[in-house]
Amino acid sequence: MSKRINFNDVQPGAYDAMDALDKFVEETSIDKVHRELIKIRASQINGCAYCVDSHSHDALELGAPLQKVLLVGAWREAKNIFSEEEKLLFRMTEEITLIHQHGLSEETYQKAIDAFGKETTAQIIMAIVTINAWNRIAVATGLRPPHRKKSFVSAN
Repeated sequence: MSKRINFNDVQPGAYDAMDALDKFVEETSIDKVHRELIKIRASQINGCAYCVDSHSHDALELGAPLQKVLLVGAWREAKNIFSEEEKLLFRMTEEITLIHQHGLSEETYQKAIDAFGKETTAQIIMAIVTINAWNRIAVATGLRPPHRKKSFVSAN
């Protein structure tokens, strides 16, 4: 693949707008590890290796157990690894990321409202929308994960 544009260099205003969305998401009531798990799952679906790598490391640095980070993509089969709240976050992430299939289903939406309330549900939706936008920028511009000299090892 040819070297592609650096979005921040070519369109800094657009990058700043995306950064503002990130800052909004960072200030929400969503648990920090849960935000990273959302980002990992959406990035897996979108095939964004750069973001999967980045947010997996971020989750580990925040104290997420290594087993959880490794099993995000197989969350349905990973019995007793993820909480019901995390499973709901993954369902929301998949339905919103794969919006062309059927969108956020009424069942999932109602479960989110019941579990998180309206305000946090809106925040979760924005977190999912934001990582999907970043994934599209990263994939379109050919961002690749850096070669890491040292792998992250967690005691969790």
